[in-house]
Amino acid sequence: MKKTVLVSGGAGFIGSHVTVELIQAGYDVVMADNFSNCDRSGYEGVKQITGREDLPLEEVDFCNAAQVHALFAKYPIDAVIHFAAYKAVGESVEKPVMYYKNNLMSFLNVLEAAQEKGGCNVLFSSSATVYGEPDAVPVTEKTPRKPATSPYGNTKQMCEDILRDTVKASGGTVKGILLRYFNPIGAHPSALIGELPRGVPNNLVPYITQTAVGKRPCLNIFGNDYPTPDGTCLRDFIDIVDLAKAHVCAVGRMLEGKMKADCEVFNIGTGRPLSVLELVNAFEKVNGVKLNYKFVPRRAGDVVSIWADPTLANTEMGWKATRSIEETLKSAWEWELHLKNQQQ
Repeated sequence: MKKTVLVSGGAGFIGSHVTVELIQAGYDVVMADNFSNCDRSGYEGVKQITGREDLPLEEVDFCNAAQVHALFAKYPIDAVIHFAAYKAVGESVEKPVMYYKNNLMSFLNVLEAAQEKGGCNVLFSSSATVYGEPDAVPVTEKTPRKPATSPYGNTKQMCEDILRDTVKASGGTVKGILLRYFNPIGAHPSALIGELPRGVPNNLVPYITQTAVGKRPCLNIFGNDYPTPDGTCLRDFIDIVDLAKAHVCAVGRMLEGKMKADCEVFNIGTGRPLSVLELVNAFEKVNGVKLNYKFVPRRAGDVVSIWADPTLANTEMGWKATRSIEETLKSAWEWELHLKNQQQ
């Protein structure tokens, strides 16, 4: 019998790519979203890629407990992957209450509904921001969490703690995996789904592609005076499809009883640091376009250098990032051109 996975925030950037990989791995998927930070194009793209015209889509606000409980009552949910959250570091510094209210309440409602159902496997979409400004890089799962540098990062730490406590108190009925992402970029090779920010992008790659295509006059690079080889921040940029495949491995691990503890943590990154400037240069080279960019002062909440040691995910889950940065940046540009063609 097929297992059913609920994907909250399923129409978003990461959620849509994860849904594709889950369906292709043989799972039944229920997509749920309130479309506060995306539109229905992600859902339509998933249907087109997978050929699943009957794919369930539920319009749900995960901050509304009644709607979440109704969702769990309607479907035989074996696992839930929780993406539904606000995710911009800079915006969280400006609007902390909005971030705490949304990101905590939505997750609490999911856990409460899972408990009421008698238990569930919960995969939480966490972030490398929980490590704060690490003392040493690369970071492993044993790297101490530092005070978060933004309210966004703080909500991720708090949700991690909430899941751990819930798992511990459940007596084995709730199991959890925390996937700490580094910097997901790129788009599906089909160019049918990708990152679709509303307004001015908060993430680097959509800002790069929008500048390259002429939507933005200039790319701002925040800070060129960091203690790094070229003065710009160092990050672990991971292809979105590689990241999505990690979720399939994690869900399988939970549903097949392969977990070694009731709550596990995995870093999902490449282990290869790349500076912001190196990424910009690589984009120009692989796509044959010239970017207009300038350096501006540092941005609040940004850490200097962080990248993953993904050894644990590689050995325990049998997952590994395989796509090159060139493939990833090519897919991001093809997605931007796809959006441009749609608008013409």
